[in-house]
Amino acid sequence: MARKAYHDHQTFDAILDFWAAARPDGPAFDQDGRVTTYAEADVLTRQMIALMQARGIAKGDRVAWLGKNRDTYFLLYIAAARMGAVMVPIGWRLAPREIAYILGDTEARLVFADAGFVDTAKAVAADLPAHPEVIEAEVARAAAAAMAPADYTPPGLNDPVLQLYTSGTTGNPKGAMLSNGNLLGLRNAGNEAGLDWQFYDADDCMLVAMPCAHIGGTGLVNIAVANGVRSLVQAEFTPTGVLEAIEAGATHMFIVPAALQMVVQHPRAATTDFTNLKYLMYGAAPMPLELLKEAVGTMPTTRFLQAYGMTETSGTISILPPEDHRLEGNRRMRSAGKACPGVEIEVRGADNLEVPRGDIGEVCIRSPSNTAGYWKLADATARTIDPDGWLHTGDAGVMDDDGYVYIQDRIKDMIISGGENVYPAEVESAIYGHPAIAEVAVIGVPSAKWGEEVKACVVAKPGHAVDADDVIAWARERIAAFKAPKSVDIIPVMPRNASGKILRRELRAPYWEGQERQVS
Repeated sequence: MARKAYHDHQTFDAILDFWAAARPDGPAFDQDGRVTTYAEADVLTRQMIALMQARGIAKGDRVAWLGKNRDTYFLLYIAAARMGAVMVPIGWRLAPREIAYILGDTEARLVFADAGFVDTAKAVAADLPAHPEVIEAEVARAAAAAMAPADYTPPGLNDPVLQLYTSGTTGNPKGAMLSNGNLLGLRNAGNEAGLDWQFYDADDCMLVAMPCAHIGGTGLVNIAVANGVRSLVQAEFTPTGVLEAIEAGATHMFIVPAALQMVVQHPRAATTDFTNLKYLMYGAAPMPLELLKEAVGTMPTTRFLQAYGMTETSGTISILPPEDHRLEGNRRMRSAGKACPGVEIEVRGADNLEVPRGDIGEVCIRSPSNTAGYWKLADATARTIDPDGWLHTGDAGVMDDDGYVYIQDRIKDMIISGGENVYPAEVESAIYGHPAIAEVAVIGVPSAKWGEEVKACVVAKPGHAVDADDVIAWARERIAAFKAPKSVDIIPVMPRNASGKILRRELRAPYWEGQERQVS
């Protein structure tokens, strides 16, 4: 199949120049009916640079965003990237204390805020040493539109332009610094490999519904802008919003498993026409096989891609391609796929040497997309990236003889029961298909006999009652007895952090009080 030529630009400044000339009337951003073309985005981002320069913002300065997904945020982000300022989007679900920590850590002097978050931003800013100026986003956009486009010197390939804070499950979040080269550095290798999903048609449309403070949100706009296509921006994820966007022409999207479950189980899904949706990327958390089969059955014309990656790798570094997805399920659907072109993946032991194929170890990545490090945290950077440039993910995994990577769990969440290693994600996947269970999280709790034993915390589906013995029996039919839960807690709601990840530590805490050490 013949493929159109693609540009090889690797900075946002060069990419905007390219698409403004090649596709001036093509839509770049579309939110609630407001469409900004590539020609308009080119001019407006240069005007936004003028606005930032007028406030003393220069290359290397941090500029923050507090709010939901907005077309204006993405334009401000690209403007910052063109001039070499560093955009820091902050999760809008965070508590004021958490927002204050990130703003203080960045030393940002300028905060752009969504209309509903201006008061919060001002209250937090007032107590910070830098006293950052807070500007409401649409006021900033209007003010910029009245200014002359700026003159500026674009940053180098390795200068940071985006700083995303990782939602650590312990301690304060860390700011991963990402450059033009990180964010765009895998494009050419993927295109040269001729991978179908790397190529976009002019009328393709990327749905952006995942939060912009995460790589799964802002990262989608990187892909869309690099390929000169429309970003359909939604303020936040809702199942109906996703279904409406697909019927309105969204061709590509990324979604996390918990959100996908809400989409496919929504009553409207049964009558939705999914034929517009060419590719659905999913990732960021373990995908239960039963849910994946349900999704594939609901969207029979859509091609599924599992994307594995993390903030520190600028997003996706391994892909499970569509041809490995089967309605009946298969072993590879439990994997995170194979390394993307341009990426090296090894599974390593405690000695930092690669373990034999099939053995468990830590998944390590070497890629142009790897962060250079964490902002102002040299020690944390050195613990994560070794002297040879391999980034240690903290994920326990296995690689098979074909190079497919199977993520078992976070290394720190591993349960050691009677000397056997148990990975919560494997147990959760076994329990997930139980007809009475909506959500499940597995933890290790103290055991005089085994050191730790496996406990499942479950949320019942509406109108269903959960029988603990039945859940244990269900699990034992599917996984080894030592991995099956010894006990089941039925809870009303699953505790989650701002990015939607289950907080296993909150589930564990009551059981470990007074213990001298937590085995897990």
